[in-house]
Amino acid sequence: MTDGIPRPTLFLVHGAWHGAWCWEKLTPVLEAEGWRVRTIDLPSTGGSAGVLDDAQALLGELKLIDGPVVVVAHSYGGVAVSQAVADAGNVSHIIYLTGLQLDIGESVLGFAGAPVPPEPRDLEPVPADPIAMFYGAVPRPEAEEAVKRLVPQSTRSLWDVLTKAAWRTVPSTYIVCEDDQALPVQAQQVLAERSGVVHRITGDHSPFLSKPVELAALLSKIALESGR
Repeated sequence: MTDGIPRPTLFLVHGAWHGAWCWEKLTPVLEAEGWRVRTIDLPSTGGSAGVLDDAQALLGELKLIDGPVVVVAHSYGGVAVSQAVADAGNVSHIIYLTGLQLDIGESVLGFAGAPVPPEPRDLEPVPADPIAMFYGAVPRPEAEEAVKRLVPQSTRSLWDVLTKAAWRTVPSTYIVCEDDQALPVQAQQVLAERSGVVHRITGDHSPFLSKPVELAALLSKIALESGR
């Protein structure tokens, strides 16, 4: 409760190849600060689901949350969130954490300038050097443990195009991760222009693992300000 207004629930949505496990260091920090936290495992991770399937899973979870919700969308999670939240009535704000804040008609591969393969695979394997790509600032032992939990990603989720873009009607904030090796800063800055407010954090693609306390403080600040 802040100034008589109930705090929103923070709904954390992971990116490609990851799962709800990636929030395990961040969640207790947020809960210690009084936040209610919700997470989800997207069906496109480890399965053949596409963006619309992920969006339906997100909508199902959102219907179970009482009161306002601030969604934190990491990386690919931004795609599914942009599609889903357009049909949700309880999301007050979207935070794109080095997220793919795509527009209608765009896809992950399209935004990256990569053509859709003529015979796409069902699953996209884990990148060859995930520590360098995702966990450059994470202590090596922790990074190695995280890599063990990565799973293949649905290829279809990467070439499905958005049919809705929630950020056009729901206020949004973008967090640029300045040392990101998975989504280059230049690309993040293009995407961030679609958000109303932009913050920057020094760190890799996974600040929820490399600096959970700093990230929690920033998410708290954004979520509290969004309710005023």
